[in-house]
Parts: sequence; C-alpha cells; structure tokens
Amino acid sequence: MHLLFLCSQNKRRSLTAEKLFDGYESHNARSAGTENNARVKVTPGLLGWADIIFCMEKKHMRRIKEKYSDIIADKTVICLNITDDYSYMDDDLCDLLESIVPEYL
Repeated sequence: MHLLFLCSQNKRRSLTAEKLFDGYESHNARSAGTENNARVKVTPGLLGWADIIFCMEKKHMRRIKEKYSDIIADKTVICLNITDDYSYMDDDLCDLLESIVPEYL
C-alpha cells in the first residue's frame, strides 16, 4: 500500500511518519506539506499515488478537500489529531505514530 502523510511544512511530523513507515510491512510511504512554503508541497500526483492519506490535523484535511476534492473523493483520508508540538524524530512523536497508524494498515 502507498501511504501519504501530510502536515503543514513537511519538516517534522509528516517527515517523521514517512521515515517510520516507509518499508513497514512492505508499505511505501511519502510525505508532504499543505503550506506553500513546505519542504515538499502536496501535489495532485502525490494524492493520486496514495492509497491512504494521513493528515496530522483537521486543517490539513480541510485544505486538501477544498483544493483536491475530485482527486481524494474515493480515497481513505484519516486525521491523526497530532498537534505541531514535536521535533523531527522526537521519541514521543514516534511512539504516538506507532500507536495510531498501524491500526489503519
């Protein structure tokens, strides 16, 4: 399965999730940000590639629904409700992701 993780800047939360889950049980993971100045900005191609889209916050879900509703209409989109309180590869963030994400895989 192809997993796409989204946050705002693609510098901490989604990038951590990509690192943790790329190759996990043979899944492929990528990450992107919803802001214009994101490290890697979400694109229609990335959304089309994904089987499951994980958004860190409701605002990320809202942004992709507003801009890409046609592309994500038949996709599984999940909000993880993880606030921007962590640094890249933070132990608490890793524990949180590892406790939530596998239940959807």
